[in-house]
Amino acid sequence: MDLIKSDRALRELYAGWLDIATKAGFVVSLIAFLLYVARVLPAYVALEELPRYWALPVHQFIQATGAPSGWAWLAELGYGDGLNLLAIGLLGLVTPLCYARLVPALIAERDWLQAALAVAQLAVLLAAASGLIGGSG
Repeated sequence: MDLIKSDRALRELYAGWLDIATKAGFVVSLIAFLLYVARVLPAYVALEELPRYWALPVHQFIQATGAPSGWAWLAELGYGDGLNLLAIGLLGLVTPLCYARLVPALIAERDWLQAALAVAQLAVLLAAASGLIGGSG
């Protein structure tokens, strides 16, 4: 199937942003992990103790370690493991970032349906990330 020029350009725009954001997210994740493993920053949960908690459901992990839940992890960015959570969170922003970049291009192309779908997807992702949808973890 041959794509028309504007469809190809939109796909390449999305793919370019996806490529850059994914690579940047990987680098940030790698740096955060290395800082944690090298103990450059203190750990909220000591690296040696971590295997004890791996098999626990999340609510038991939080109870056993006193780890924050919800958005409270943002207060723990001074810890190596907190920095790893930030890196994972940044990777979670890759898709919304790509959609947000695509919306103006879709509007410029007057592709109202695709633009509306992208905005709706962004709204759902934002609502889910905010904690408005779902439980308390």
